[in-house]
Formats: sequence, structure tokens, C-alpha cells
Amino acid sequence: MELLWLVEGLAALAGVGLVLTAFIAHITASTLPNLYRHEDEKFFLNAEDKKEPVPNLHDLPTHELSIVVPSYNEEKRLPSMMDEALNYLEKRQKQDPAFTYEIIVVDDGSRDHTTKVALKYTKKYGSDKVRVLSLVKNRGKGGAVKMGVFISRGKKILMADADGATKFEDIEKVEKGLESLQPWPDQMAIACGSRAHLEKDSIAQRSYFRTLLMYGFHFLVWFLCVKEIKDTQCGFKLLTREAAAQTFSVLHIERWAFDVELLYIAQCLKIPIAEVAVNWTEIEGSKLVPFWSWLQMGRDLLFIRLRYLTRAWHLRRRKEN
Repeated sequence: MELLWLVEGLAALAGVGLVLTAFIAHITASTLPNLYRHEDEKFFLNAEDKKEPVPNLHDLPTHELSIVVPSYNEEKRLPSMMDEALNYLEKRQKQDPAFTYEIIVVDDGSRDHTTKVALKYTKKYGSDKVRVLSLVKNRGKGGAVKMGVFISRGKKILMADADGATKFEDIEKVEKGLESLQPWPDQMAIACGSRAHLEKDSIAQRSYFRTLLMYGFHFLVWFLCVKEIKDTQCGFKLLTREAAAQTFSVLHIERWAFDVELLYIAQCLKIPIAEVAVNWTEIEGSKLVPFWSWLQMGRDLLFIRLRYLTRAWHLRRRKEN
């Protein structure tokens, strides 16, 4: 009998805790996504270091592909990624002159020379192909990606990490994944690069603690938000322009868990999603602090679910201010 009382007491306590957490999540939620852009962020720097006004995601596309590269203190790792990407893109354009592209490097309030390094590529390839957007202050990876997406001119938009951990030529794999989803409803579809097939090898190189954190995170993602995607965090995702407009316009999370909210929104809006295995190599210099970053991400996952359930957040398309 005492054991039964104990179980009932713990269940009641857990219920009260969940209700309290949901209440806190609701009242602390900012109702609208942060779509504000500082005046200095309404321009990009061209090859002559002059300011040019940025385009808008809601304009008609003028390029086949936009690549958004969020960058925070990446002066050392960015050149390798940019060299690989541009070598591939230039070869592809020579083979198919109708193929047009742009790379948008978003400097997320870096304290090093990330912008200076990126501008070297603007001067070499021209501002039609390489654009640099410098944010006034750090917004987080999700915020940087969102700001880059909003000024993209491509029919398709690729998110790619500045460390170059994913081989850039694997874009052909995610393009095939995107095409496999046709016909796209309302021209919307998403293809996610995935490292899930590499998980067994990566576990062998991790500590038990980090492995436990990884499995805990995967469980929370599956339980709270996204059921069908094994690897939500790979930074190599390809979206149609319409899918990017719909999802990023209502995206709230601007830190590490933004990928999860992005895919949660996509699933709620019935946007088809493909998961495609890509080559991936761990590169030194990660900004992810294992314990604290995972803790923040776990909190964000719970709040994503609770805030949509309590209608603090709504899946309505909003235009940028």
C-alpha cells in the first residue's frame, strides 16, 4: 500500500511539474519569431567593400542555387570549405552554363577576421557569386542561417557548415533526394544530409558520457518533435525556395536546436522530407560545448513541443520586417 502511495505521489508530482513547465514555457515565449534586421544588416559588402542592399526571399528567384554558410569565428576553417565548394561550383557551371549559384557567408558577430577572409572570395569571384553578410551581434547558428536564407536568390537553398565536415560534392546526393520527392506539394520539399549510417563508428571514438548524451538527445528529438528523421543535426540541408519561405518565416529557435524546430514545422505543414546519407568527417574547432550545449538543446526541445501545444507559437507565415 505504501509503495502504491509513493508511486501515485511521484506521478502527481511529475504531473504538477509538467504543468508548471508548460506554464513557464508559455509565458516566457516570444509570440513572434525574431525577424528583425538591424539597419547595417540590410546590406552586404561587395568586391569594392561598398554596401549593396540585400534582396528578399519573397522576391522571384534569379539563381538556381543559394548556399548559406553560417560562420562564427571561422577565419581558420572557412577557407578550406570555400575552396572546395567554389571549385565544385565553378566546374559545374562550366559544364552547364545555365547553372547559376551564390554563396552567402553570414558572419554571426565574429570576434576574429571571418568577414575579412570571406571578402577575399568576393573579390576573387565577384559579389554575384560570393556575398558576405555581417551581423551586428551574435544570434546563434539558427539565427545566422535564417538571416542568410532571407536574402537568398536561389530556386533551391542549401545550408552548409563553415567547417566543411560534409563533402560538398555530396550536394548531388541531396539533390537526388529532393527530386525523389516529386511532385512537390505547393513546390515545397526538403532533403536532409544524414550521418546516421556513421553512428556505430562514431560511438567507438566517443566517451560513454558523450554517447549517453547523444542517445538521450536522439530520444528527446523522437519523443517530443521529429519522428521520422534519424539525424536532425547534420548541417547539410537542401530546401526548395517555397519550403524555406514557409519554415523560416515561423522559426523561433536561433541556437543549436533550430534544426529540430525547422523539421517539426515541416512535418506539421506536411512538407515532404528525404533523409540522405552523406560523407562526413569531424573537424577540430567545434563551437558545441558537450554538456552545456546538450543541456540547452534538451530544454529547447521540451519548450518547442510545449509552446506549440499551448499555442504560444503558431504555424502562420510571417513576413520579414
